Amino acid sequence: MRPQNLRFFTFTIFTVIIVLQVHSTQPPFSCDSSNPSTKTFPFCKTTLPISQRANDLVSRLTLEEKISQLVNSAQPIPRLGIPGYQWWSEALHGVAYAGPGIRFNGTIKRATSFPQVILSAASFDANQWYRISQAIGKEARALYNAGQATGMTFWAPNINIFRDPRWGRGQETPGEDPLMTGKYAVSYVRGLQGDSFKGGEIKGPLQASACCKHFTAYDLENWNGTSRYVFDAYVTAQDLADTYQPPFKSCVEEGRASGIMCAYNRVNGIPNCADSNFLSRTARAQWGFDGYIASDCDAVSIIHDAQGYAKTPEDAVVAVLKAGMDVNCGSYLQQHTKAAVDQKKLTISEIDRALHNLFSVRMRLGLFNGNPTGQQFGNIGPDQVCSQENQILALDAARNGIVLLKNSAGLLPLSKSKTMSLAVIGPNANSVQTLLGNYAGPPCKLVTPLQALQSYIKHTIPYPGCDSVQCSSASIVGAVNVAKGADHVVLIMGLDDTQEKEGLDRRDLVLPGKQQELIISVAKAAKNPVVLVLLSGGPVDISFAKNDKNIGSILWAGYPGEAGAIALAEIIFGDHNPGGKLPMTWYPQEFVKVPMTDMRMRPETSSGYPGRTYRFYKGPTVFEFGYGLSYSKYTYELRAVSQNKLYLNQSSTMHKINNFDSVLSLLVSELGTEFCEHNKFPVRIEVKNHGEMAGKHPVLLFARQTKQGNGRPRKQLVGFHSVQLSAGERAEIEFEVSPCEHLSRTNEDGLMVMEEGTHFLVVEGQEYPISIVI
Repeated sequence: MRPQNLRFFTFTIFTVIIVLQVHSTQPPFSCDSSNPSTKTFPFCKTTLPISQRANDLVSRLTLEEKISQLVNSAQPIPRLGIPGYQWWSEALHGVAYAGPGIRFNGTIKRATSFPQVILSAASFDANQWYRISQAIGKEARALYNAGQATGMTFWAPNINIFRDPRWGRGQETPGEDPLMTGKYAVSYVRGLQGDSFKGGEIKGPLQASACCKHFTAYDLENWNGTSRYVFDAYVTAQDLADTYQPPFKSCVEEGRASGIMCAYNRVNGIPNCADSNFLSRTARAQWGFDGYIASDCDAVSIIHDAQGYAKTPEDAVVAVLKAGMDVNCGSYLQQHTKAAVDQKKLTISEIDRALHNLFSVRMRLGLFNGNPTGQQFGNIGPDQVCSQENQILALDAARNGIVLLKNSAGLLPLSKSKTMSLAVIGPNANSVQTLLGNYAGPPCKLVTPLQALQSYIKHTIPYPGCDSVQCSSASIVGAVNVAKGADHVVLIMGLDDTQEKEGLDRRDLVLPGKQQELIISVAKAAKNPVVLVLLSGGPVDISFAKNDKNIGSILWAGYPGEAGAIALAEIIFGDHNPGGKLPMTWYPQEFVKVPMTDMRMRPETSSGYPGRTYRFYKGPTVFEFGYGLSYSKYTYELRAVSQNKLYLNQSSTMHKINNFDSVLSLLVSELGTEFCEHNKFPVRIEVKNHGEMAGKHPVLLFARQTKQGNGRPRKQLVGFHSVQLSAGERAEIEFEVSPCEHLSRTNEDGLMVMEEGTHFLVVEGQEYPISIVI
């Protein structure tokens, strides 16, 4: 039975916003056909190419007007009929409060709040990611049409690699795997911008503009006195090529993102926003990026004020504009660009280059096509915000992401008919805000875990147990007494934004304060083994719970969004079969000895450095990447691999490389596109559900080499696919394997090579060998 008649909560902040701000319901746009003074401008003629229109517009601006457009709060230009524009809006997992471009103070007062990204990622379902971002894009356009948006550029997704488990913003990302993160980026961008799932089908304006951030090698907030504002990330060419850059490459080349955000930190001595190699040569020239590049907020000012990279404010302005950045989140370019021009450090043409990119994106959004009501997205109204379809999607996303980490003796699901009383204990049991995670907006409706569980078991006894998630004070005796009187106990523990968020990295991997002591005491006193639920973005060392026989089941629910508590209750009582898998490694507490500032992915035996992520880490884990249980048992058969031997025929012009460990390899770039395309082959995997419940199940295909060490990944993800199977049903899944991509690796110079020897395709213990012969 699905829970019904649940009580919903909203935030008091709605009232505050309504009192403080009253705005027009007219969406802002340029080129009003009823205005005779502007309708004849060439930049308003939709029949002309956007490049020509942008050039015309920029040519009409004075220097002061030009400078006013280089910051996120772009000023209006009344004489040309151009309204102000706000570049900064957020839509990480739903249209959000953060950023001044969106207001929830008119007809639309809330938006669908999907699970935080790290939990959505655990579904390993690219089509679901696409549908989520598609829904977010429609809700964003509805807010614009209602006059509640002054911009349609959204600074999401966050596609940095979840490199260190302490990172406070790891929750915003799809996890630690570059291939998976890249696929998430592509799905998100296509959905938000109004493209099809497979891409390449945008015929008219963009629905909204996506911005992949934070470019690049950004994954530290503040550790041991080193903040993100001054951190200089030393990254090898090898790690840059196979870990940090691939998600951004996918975002641009496949997703066709219209925005990139450059990060605060430096990489190998150069601030990201002043690095022409990254912004111009890599993103634009190599990847074909066609959009705008924004700085993170105040990232330009810190180049002079905090990092000392630029000697003067004007030098900082010159550095970023010459590198290829276009718009400054902040006011630094507004304040110092004129002086840079006057000092002859900056030419007008370099300003024009940035403005061309900025106005081109606004035109691609249809904001210079006249009144939007009669255009492609003009009919998206308030009824498409918080629609039943979107709320069901938010619920499905939470259902499919929640990960079952332990289920001793089949404790879960609990019986709805035999459970007469239920104790719900923990600081996250009745928390509203914790469910949402950071960068959230006002949810359509919200149910706490306690309320969702009460809808199943009438006699439910709540007890917080801790004064807060920090749990500096715990009421252990009271919690034990409550536990003793109930048939079953559900402990809802974990983290919240007092422990991990933007600007705040964790110091430890264990549960805060006295949470562990509370859990152990309650589990020992309870009549039956207890259920432990963790709400968190980052991984937690719960080795004690994993090994405690009194803790029968463990569920990780991330920050599951507006419908997450309902999904959690459905799983606990068997109305949904969990199938999520961890998108990141769960490390033991001892990992905190590793400096967060060490960017190396690969281990170093001589110093005892263990490496990072499942691809390279050589050390103990609490749970591995890709781990997740189900109420069903699934079996796999790797079959119909069309080849088991691949010959790399060396020509006289190819460079055969003899590695340190005497393994021969060839550069993928020298094998050629034709060879790489011709040698792709299908792999089919049969999956069967042997359980009594239907289930949605992600299948992960990995590759590994027999030869290990010398910087090779222990294994790496080739692909993933989520399949829905009824009880007893079997299905066949097909993956396309590209040897040049999936059976290659990056060498120390950052170049892709294919090495001779035996490689294996791996799925859940099943292996298939493929020999590469040079």
